[in-house]
Amino acid sequence: MTDVSSPTSSETGTSLGYEIKRTLWLAGPLIVGQLTNFGMNFVDTVMAGRLGTVDLGAIAVGSSIWAAGFLFVLGLLLAVSAAVSRLDGAGERDRVGAFVRQALWLGLVLALGLWGFARSGEWVMTQMDVTPAVATMAMDYLRAISWGAPALVGMLVLRFFSEGTGKTGPTMYVGMLGIVCNIPLNALLMFGLMGFPKLGAVGAGWATAIVFWLQFLAFLGWVSHRPHYQKYQLWASFSWPDRREISALVKLGLPIGIMVFLEGGMFVGSALLIGTLGALPVAAHQVAMNYAGLVFMVPVGLAGAITVRVGNALGRGEPQAARRAGRIGIGLALTFAIFSAGVIIAIPEAIVALYTSEPDVAELAVSLLFFAALFQIADGLQVAAAGSLRGYKDTRRPMVYSVIAYWAVGMSLGAYLTFGQALGPKGMWMGIIAGLTVAAVLLVGRFVRVANDTIRQQA
Repeated sequence: MTDVSSPTSSETGTSLGYEIKRTLWLAGPLIVGQLTNFGMNFVDTVMAGRLGTVDLGAIAVGSSIWAAGFLFVLGLLLAVSAAVSRLDGAGERDRVGAFVRQALWLGLVLALGLWGFARSGEWVMTQMDVTPAVATMAMDYLRAISWGAPALVGMLVLRFFSEGTGKTGPTMYVGMLGIVCNIPLNALLMFGLMGFPKLGAVGAGWATAIVFWLQFLAFLGWVSHRPHYQKYQLWASFSWPDRREISALVKLGLPIGIMVFLEGGMFVGSALLIGTLGALPVAAHQVAMNYAGLVFMVPVGLAGAITVRVGNALGRGEPQAARRAGRIGIGLALTFAIFSAGVIIAIPEAIVALYTSEPDVAELAVSLLFFAALFQIADGLQVAAAGSLRGYKDTRRPMVYSVIAYWAVGMSLGAYLTFGQALGPKGMWMGIIAGLTVAAVLLVGRFVRVANDTIRQQA
């Protein structure tokens, strides 16, 4: 795949069409990779729907708790792609390998934390008063998937290293490998085919853990042997942990991790709160939220490309090109969000039919999809703006915005409407819409200020 992060000439005067093409060329594999990675949860949900409401609810709750820890790790490690793209744009490729080796040491610590977090999920479900049958199965699911934590974190470090250098193809290929392997493994372990034990939702946890290890090994082989990566000297020497380097990475990545955790935590918290209403509401919520999350992978992939484009331009000392990359990326995310909302409004019954044939679950899920359509635009804008700000290494103020938008507004309002006004799951979705809207306004405004200030400072 063409290296799209390294320009052949100054981009200050490039056309709108040229920048759109370069952004999409970089984003395309990221979008496919995000869709295939998320597709594993989609497959788990669809297959669990054939087992019954309890299995579907267990994956909804279990995967939500897993996602809470995973999103923090993911957000923190997003700093790797931002830092690598800056170094690459500045021509400091000799520093990249040492930096990534330190990121791997940090990843080891994060992996141990994620493993422990997953295995403490029982306490969370007890506090949230999740239905006992669902909670027991969800805990077994979490114990199974936790064994994939080291591989998942290692894969993320290598993935963001590759993306930071402008090579996004491996994200797509490894993502496709994951979903191709996940389907047969689910069939064997969830349904007990070919003599394997029928583990139900727990089998999905084991299948996902195995897939994580396969993906890590594939990414490790790719970056170790492909010629493109040799100039970064990833394995040129062994590096012991360097407290100063790791501290700098944590300083950059921790606000991103907290921000992603707070956003994801709003969705996780909503699933757990709805879980207290019974198996039917949580199953319907899982169907609607799973689809919304699936289409959200497109703007997430765009955001990754925007981070690289903005960071690379700033590394070259071209702040106007960085601002243009951010603007165009946000515009592309908005365009897709409008299209996605239209699809949801047009065919909600067909979407729900992919997940479940139970009439009660389907009826409630269709009504929730209407709310999913409403937050598409705000969700696309906020994630694209956040991607732009990561390229600027502007992470602390967006973290504060996340506290305000996702929790002071989103979760608080959602909980009030769900329980205080007795609106049920619909109340929580109204809160989510409000939180995402506030986030979109704050983050887009922040991008405009930071981009303009950066240009003025260099003038």
